[in-house]
Amino acid sequence: MTKLIRSIKGTYDILPENSGKWQQLESTIRKIAGQFAYEEIRTPIFEKTDLFSRSVGTETDIISKEMYSWADRDGSSLTLRPELTASVVRAFIQHNLGGKAPLQRLFYMGPLFRRERPQRGRQRQFHQFGVEAFGSAHPEQDGEIISLAFSLLKALGLSDLSLNLNSIGSPECRKNYRNALQDFLRPFLSELSETSQKRFETNPLRILDTKAAHEIEIIQNAPNITAFLTEEDQSHFEAVQSFLNALNIPFILDSKMVRGIDYYTRTTFEITSTSLGAQDALLGGGRYDNLVEDLGGKPTPAIGFAAGMERILLAMGTMDESTPINTTDIYMVNLDLTGLSVAIKLTQSLRQAGFDVQFETLRRSMKAQMREANRSGAKYAFILGETEIQEKTVVIKNLNSGEQETKSIANIDEIIKNLTI
Repeated sequence: MTKLIRSIKGTYDILPENSGKWQQLESTIRKIAGQFAYEEIRTPIFEKTDLFSRSVGTETDIISKEMYSWADRDGSSLTLRPELTASVVRAFIQHNLGGKAPLQRLFYMGPLFRRERPQRGRQRQFHQFGVEAFGSAHPEQDGEIISLAFSLLKALGLSDLSLNLNSIGSPECRKNYRNALQDFLRPFLSELSETSQKRFETNPLRILDTKAAHEIEIIQNAPNITAFLTEEDQSHFEAVQSFLNALNIPFILDSKMVRGIDYYTRTTFEITSTSLGAQDALLGGGRYDNLVEDLGGKPTPAIGFAAGMERILLAMGTMDESTPINTTDIYMVNLDLTGLSVAIKLTQSLRQAGFDVQFETLRRSMKAQMREANRSGAKYAFILGETEIQEKTVVIKNLNSGEQETKSIANIDEIIKNLTI
């Protein structure tokens, strides 16, 4: 017996009965992004490995543990994208988008790949959507990005939301904070995990991202980065808070939130939901004013966020439900083999008029076809039997009311005009 081939661990199939809710989510993303004047960008699913190591940071888990990389035939290293901001920045630079307009507002959706332990709402192939705004260093741009995120989650019916907000300042302030944090952590170094001990030397701010309970207890008394903000950083952060207050968006200041990627500057934020349990982050993002320049472009301030689509669906309570979207208006029931050409032509006319039509190709009985017509969710069944073919008519049955009438096929334009779907 031939061995069955199954999907790879950490991947899954989105079957037809589940694809409807994905379409609804994608449609809402496009609608809300459009209301904020953001345009869609699509980038390749694999890039040069150097793009991610230079942008995300070599000491992050994404780079050190989770990327799917391989050597191409020419010896270059390629990687399935583990995140999308770097790819969007690469496209921004490569196509000189900054030269086409001083402010670029972009959004994206697509699959990403990280080799981490699969769990509910987190797979090795997963999907994200996000937005990126290039060109404005002003705090009102931060407010707009966060407002877009809130508006989208609200439009999806999510209400139990919390916004955690912080500023990690400019490189100047982070350098001073880094030294202070190392001084604080040095007496506890032997109590830290191997990962945190390594981060102590390379990027101590990442220790603030720890999920280990004993390390969380240690860093509770660590100095706050907000005490090291420059006057300009502090003014920017206060203005962001002012805009959020004006927009009636509640927030919690969290001085320990630094986000897990090295390119962030100034504003960082996360929106969480209690419906997700311990892994409660729905989306997160922040400002990355130096990344465009770091990747070879002109100095360009930028800010954005990314959200896991699977996690959004879990929060909506639809991830494990089968909720197909009905796409059938008319089911074509054909009972006479000699009338196949008539049925096909009639089906084509209805489709060209904009109706979604299922055409029977299994040559089943009348009972079986009508059962399938009802199962499909169609509003009408168009029935062609021997009598109808001979008389060049069609029986139109309203599957909701049960009423039916016979019409001449020659009057197809009138039939189409009078159909109400």
